[in-house]
Amino acid sequence: MSSVFDINAASDRLVPASTMETKFVFTYPSWTIKFDYKLEVPIYVPFSGTAEELGERLMAFFNLPSNAEEDLTAALKMFLEEKTQMFFDKMGDKVVTVAKEGDTDVEDVIKTWEKSFKTETVEYSEPEGATDEELFSAVYHKLVHSPALEPILQVEHSYALAVHELTLQREEQVEGLTTMQTEEMAQAIEGVPFPNTEHQINEMAASHFEEQNLLQGKWNSEIDTLKEDQRKEYRDWLMKMLEDNQTNVNAPSIVNTPRTFNKGVHEDKLPMPRLEESFTIHLGSQMKQMHNIRILSADVLDFCRVKLQSSGNLDPQPQRLQTALALYSSDLCGLVVLTDSHIGAFTGLTKELTGVCQQSTDFHFPSVDEQLEKIKEEVKEVVSWRNAHWSHDHLGTLTSTEQMSRRLGTKNLQTGDVYLTRHSNLAEVHVVFHMVVDDSLRSSDINSRHPVILGLRNILKTACSNDITTLTIPVLLMHEMTEEMTVAWCTKRAELVFKCVKGFMIEMASWGGSELKNLQFLVPKGISEEVFGTLATMLPSIFRVSNPLVFKVSSTPHTPKSS
Repeated sequence: MSSVFDINAASDRLVPASTMETKFVFTYPSWTIKFDYKLEVPIYVPFSGTAEELGERLMAFFNLPSNAEEDLTAALKMFLEEKTQMFFDKMGDKVVTVAKEGDTDVEDVIKTWEKSFKTETVEYSEPEGATDEELFSAVYHKLVHSPALEPILQVEHSYALAVHELTLQREEQVEGLTTMQTEEMAQAIEGVPFPNTEHQINEMAASHFEEQNLLQGKWNSEIDTLKEDQRKEYRDWLMKMLEDNQTNVNAPSIVNTPRTFNKGVHEDKLPMPRLEESFTIHLGSQMKQMHNIRILSADVLDFCRVKLQSSGNLDPQPQRLQTALALYSSDLCGLVVLTDSHIGAFTGLTKELTGVCQQSTDFHFPSVDEQLEKIKEEVKEVVSWRNAHWSHDHLGTLTSTEQMSRRLGTKNLQTGDVYLTRHSNLAEVHVVFHMVVDDSLRSSDINSRHPVILGLRNILKTACSNDITTLTIPVLLMHEMTEEMTVAWCTKRAELVFKCVKGFMIEMASWGGSELKNLQFLVPKGISEEVFGTLATMLPSIFRVSNPLVFKVSSTPHTPKSS
């Protein structure tokens, strides 16, 4: 009995271009008839699979008896080894024959190998030139760790004053236009000096709206132009400063002196003393790592705001010094900010944070508006991928509240999602983690599987993977105190966050990357001293602060008593 079977078609494998078709013949006895069975199968060598796999396919396809499997596999192994060696021998003989006949251009072969080595091997590849951004970052990092640090910060401060001056002028004109339009609309509605129809009032409202947009556009364009000019002037000045330092010449001064701050602005008042407690802990099972834990009560934007002094004083605040020194280092600072699912929404805390970022020019990263626009485009692809790959089985494991959140958020980011922005012009922050939250956090029934808690885990993982060694987290997962936040509510929420973060930090040791040296737990501004004291007392009990052992030294030796 003879059978022909295309194993390549049956196994859904593509036949390589450089292969050789061979015929495998296998004979095995039959127990019911006098003749032997003969199996003929075309096989392409080199064969990409294994003899065992091919034998299993043949056994299943032809329904061969099980006692023939061992002999079939052994015959396949021998056949594939023999035919593969024969194939490569033929290929080698062909190449040698072509080389002997002189048809091969040796120079082409050498160039091909040279190109392969340069493109595939780092050791032999040609060095690529640094980009403008890499060159600027190297120059800045070198200069800020030199005596040029003070003039650099003073120039940045003067630029911030110029931007702030334009911003104040914009706000004054917009406020004046709004006041005038409000009075004009009130008179039109009251019918002064003559009655107006509904159509006339609507036309007036549309005209007011257009005037507001034109005025805002005019000032925004002027501010953007100023920032772009400052970026170019600042970079040219740094490059010139580096050149002059290398040639032992005094550092250059700014060619075009930035506009000074108007005299009507006074220095900010000294900040009120805030509640805070600090601890040192050691975490880890075997190799314990030391961390600085701090709990404090403050406004979340206090970590972002840069206090601008008057024109007579160009000294920036001390926090800017540390932020500048650590900008291109492995000790970055991160801040967790809670937001809604709409990226760049002009409401609430997001609007205030965007306003703080726009108060001065960012010389190292794109503006916050550009970063948010880019994130919006990338989120569309992420949401589409998640909707296409979301499993109904996974949805069934969530609670009803979480399922509703997932269904309502299919077009936008969902609760627990995180996106980040980079900044070089803020007071104490390099990276801002924007975490999406919803009203479910107002409840006291959330657990460790809540999406926001899992979002904190992702933030900690991202931080330790990207050299962020200082991280500030809102411990109550709220930025403002509300009525439902009782003492019991705050205690329960803080205990949950403390325990989860502690577990994430222990797990972090196996993730690799940088070590989270400083962790700050932020409670909303305005919390009572009683509640803050309760949370501060709870923190060392959960993280188990290491206390030193005190031994008393006695001049009289003590021997153990015998029983």
